[in-house]
Amino acid sequence: MSTYTIGLMSGTSLDGIDGVLLESGADHSHRVLAAASSDLPDGLRLAFLGLNQSGPDELHLAAVAAGQLAERYAHVVAQLLQSSGLAAAQVRAIGAHGQTVRHRPPGPGISHPYTLQINQPALLAERTGIAVVADFRSRDVAAGGQGAPLVPAFHQRIFGCKGQSVLVLNIGGIANLTALTASGAVYGLDSGPGNALLDLWCQRHTGAWFDRDGTWGASGRERPDLLVHLLEEPYFQQRGCKSTGRDLFHADWLAERLRGFAALPPADVQATLTRLTARSIAGAAQGLDWGAQGPQQVWVCGGGSRNGYLMRLLAEELPGSAVQPSEAAGWPAHWVEPAAFAWLALQAIEGKTGNVPSVTGASGPRVLGAIYPA
Repeated sequence: MSTYTIGLMSGTSLDGIDGVLLESGADHSHRVLAAASSDLPDGLRLAFLGLNQSGPDELHLAAVAAGQLAERYAHVVAQLLQSSGLAAAQVRAIGAHGQTVRHRPPGPGISHPYTLQINQPALLAERTGIAVVADFRSRDVAAGGQGAPLVPAFHQRIFGCKGQSVLVLNIGGIANLTALTASGAVYGLDSGPGNALLDLWCQRHTGAWFDRDGTWGASGRERPDLLVHLLEEPYFQQRGCKSTGRDLFHADWLAERLRGFAALPPADVQATLTRLTARSIAGAAQGLDWGAQGPQQVWVCGGGSRNGYLMRLLAEELPGSAVQPSEAAGWPAHWVEPAAFAWLALQAIEGKTGNVPSVTGASGPRVLGAIYPA
């Protein structure tokens, strides 16, 4: 018999909430029955951006933002139930990732690793009458892992192809990748900035929240000297399991690295930042152990897949690989990550593990998430 779960995702791009209602079959098949999205109000978006760094009255602001996010989540759940025709009682669980505002995983200088996702899962359970699974990352961090990325196990299920090397890119605010090797080994990591710096620069100079289709970036001219300077960031040279977020790639990081480049036209900076995303993804992918055969197929999901300029640069940086949006594999870009957390919620409810130690560096497989019963 089929099991129904809901996944909700508001990622580091802060471009809204995506939700799916996932049907999982006894044969381990997965199908999206309904999808829904909701914008984040500008005030809530700005609140989350502010919480990425220290500021006054953080505890109060975080608690208020958590409640507001839970209400938006509940609205998306109601949409999913209405469009699917299912009743709340038929849904086993909701996987609600929450909004990451701080991510300090194990690493040099980190004495007490932690990861923090703003959420109000108890309120969401009350509003929907459905069990909620939240706080997915903490257990992996407690086991010595990075707590991210957590989607590779699901990527393996829906994109894995026996005997073929496949690279799955999820480009949100931060870009993460999953390497599905021909031998069956799975690797993954956060490669660095995805849309975060692109959106920041676009907002500052055009007033738009993002560079639609990469049109503005494509109008500029890449600056090789600036690209070399940006790539000197030590994170890009770091090997092994790694994850990052707005804790590193934020406005101050960009301002510091643009010292001495103030005379550049803003569109040239945007073009170079787009190349930075593509180059850092390719560098991370090429640093993994693919065996005899590198990635033959590259599936791109997340908001970055809608940036035509970025997609062209990825194809240049990954020669010999077919770079395509995940829609071509039957999984629209905005479905993949919420579907992964719907699946992770089911894993938690059934007491099954969800992390991949070869990806996160955890000391072993772990059941992920805290459960709030209906």
